[in-house]
Amino acid sequence: MYGLKDLKPKIKITDSTVECPVKGCKELVMRQKNSFKRDIEYKCSKHKIFISPSTFGYLSDYDNLLWMDSEDKQLYNETFKNKRESRILYDNSEDAITWNVMRFLKKQNILPAFLSKLSNKKIKHTELILWSYSSVEHSDWSMLNKARIEFGETIDRGTEPDIIILTDQVLYFIEAKFTSSNETIPSFLSIRKNYEIGGNNLFKEIFKSSYTDVTIKEKRYELMRFWLLGTWISNQLGLDFELLSLVRKSTESNIGTDFKKHIIETANRKFSRMTWEDIFLYIQGTADTSEKKVMIDYFNNKTIGYSSKYQIIKAFDL
Repeated sequence: MYGLKDLKPKIKITDSTVECPVKGCKELVMRQKNSFKRDIEYKCSKHKIFISPSTFGYLSDYDNLLWMDSEDKQLYNETFKNKRESRILYDNSEDAITWNVMRFLKKQNILPAFLSKLSNKKIKHTELILWSYSSVEHSDWSMLNKARIEFGETIDRGTEPDIIILTDQVLYFIEAKFTSSNETIPSFLSIRKNYEIGGNNLFKEIFKSSYTDVTIKEKRYELMRFWLLGTWISNQLGLDFELLSLVRKSTESNIGTDFKKHIIETANRKFSRMTWEDIFLYIQGTADTSEKKVMIDYFNNKTIGYSSKYQIIKAFDL
């Protein structure tokens, strides 16, 4: 895996070629245009990466993941077997950083303590559900499927939070963003499914704004669905509900206040912004282990590709 310490601060690009971003490498590949392709003419033969002017991709999914023991590989293969879309091969992949960070918290048994500090509640038990796959049920989480059906979605095309954490007190939905934003609108503006009437008209109980204002005018379609389905599921389970937007510190600083103006929060139902840097600071304060060192190095060296001026971009403000 290549990071800041391994990559050139600036790469040379012409109309037809791009140089390999790894320090010391002089190999040139054909310049990619439009969509990213993993063809031989874009591959550095020495470092086995596919290169574009703005980023690069690995040969294997595993090359971009920190934790790949036998248990991780089995869980990874089960989780991604039916995932609708994955860009985990790419250096700027949201899926890759989500896997690396969340699996660290789970494997180090510090996820309950992290959530306890986050919510100011004593969290004892956690089930980590990534991209709707439950390792306990060995399938899509059944409660999420029930919520999808309740609000008129099809299971195979339904709402899919990046991270669900089921605990003994709180249900967490976490939408992880790395390079993309929280601005989303419905693909088909005329199709509203049952979002406004499902769950015994739950929408009216938990939103201040209309469906149109939230999803189209304000472009919060994805967050709307997470807030709606997450609230419904937590009500069924008798749990509190927290929806978190996980972003980089330098991005979407107003997402908390922007979305809060559309929703009705209570003591048991909350929305908040959280940053990757917040998680880094928490990890810094945990007991020293070899895995923690790997995680700290990962954060410090993580990049999100190259700018329009072909200069490397550090991922986090640390």
